[in-house]
Amino acid sequence: MTRSSADGTAPRGRSRRNFAGSRPVMDDVARLAGVSKQTVSRVLNDHPSVRPETRETVLAAMRTLGYRPSRSARSLASGKTRMLGVISFDAARYGPAAILTAINTAAQEAGYLLSSIALDTAEPDTVVEAVNRLSAEGADGVIAIAPQLWVGKALADTRLDTPLVVLENGLDTDTQQVTGDSRTGARKATEHLLGLGHRTVWHIAGPTGWTSADHRMGSWQACLEAAGVEVPAPLIGDWSADSGYELGRRLARRPDVTAVFVSNDQMALGLLHALHEAGRSVPEDVSVVGYDDIPEAAHFLPPLTTVRTDFAEIGTRSLRLLLDRLDGPAEPPRVDSLVPVDLVVRRSSGRAPGH
Repeated sequence: MTRSSADGTAPRGRSRRNFAGSRPVMDDVARLAGVSKQTVSRVLNDHPSVRPETRETVLAAMRTLGYRPSRSARSLASGKTRMLGVISFDAARYGPAAILTAINTAAQEAGYLLSSIALDTAEPDTVVEAVNRLSAEGADGVIAIAPQLWVGKALADTRLDTPLVVLENGLDTDTQQVTGDSRTGARKATEHLLGLGHRTVWHIAGPTGWTSADHRMGSWQACLEAAGVEVPAPLIGDWSADSGYELGRRLARRPDVTAVFVSNDQMALGLLHALHEAGRSVPEDVSVVGYDDIPEAAHFLPPLTTVRTDFAEIGTRSLRLLLDRLDGPAEPPRVDSLVPVDLVVRRSSGRAPGH
């Protein structure tokens, strides 16, 4: 578990001491400003009931004494720990890692600490244990980066005392959800390849049971059916470049394969390798479209056409949604936040052979 400081900076120099020789506390500020301790607490929490002149008097007393409120003081004043929990799975992959970075940045800007638990397994007992651990530490709310359906089910079956926001899942519960629009992204990729004159589009899918992989495969199939073209059997990978390479070797041996939509960029990289080894030119012989637009995608040979997912927006939006729940009604309405995606056309996709 890792934590990051929400303050980010330390006070310069030493804080002034009160008359007893210790660091100033909230009582000292209240006494110097001539107000109650409760009023000081309201100023710390930016309560709207405090008059502007009173607020300035309290702030001036803080500056005079060199008072810096501790996190525990803020927690006592607000009834919150100012700490949020994050549960992540498969955190080494680009998408989850980018989302976690964005959540951490947004949390710091909002004045919250982040307690993150990265799980190697998605067993229900492990998920429940992680949730209970964050709850015991006093997390005001929890964000779960849960790309697998069974992880979502484990979370849905766990009774939480704190608000929960789930990313990249397809829960049918009252849980707040944020996800990239995988269905639209897959449709854009497939339509792009069909529009280039390819008779059909093959698909290297992500592992079964992953929400994004299932949504992309379902949308790819529906798009082909709507176009009235053949629907080839999908090939199932595991998100890695190695699996894209192994599956790509199978596709490279088939002369009827002229277009492939791949469920992530790492597998697309493996496919490009396999096609190159087999002497199949991209895009002259085979067009390839990936998914995610990882930073390296523009530097593949050839540069990869791909669907861009704004992972930073997913992370930031999830943090904003969780904070809205913390500040809002006890039982807010369910909100599903679908983050738009864009097709980024580069040189790996081109006209079908003979067109």
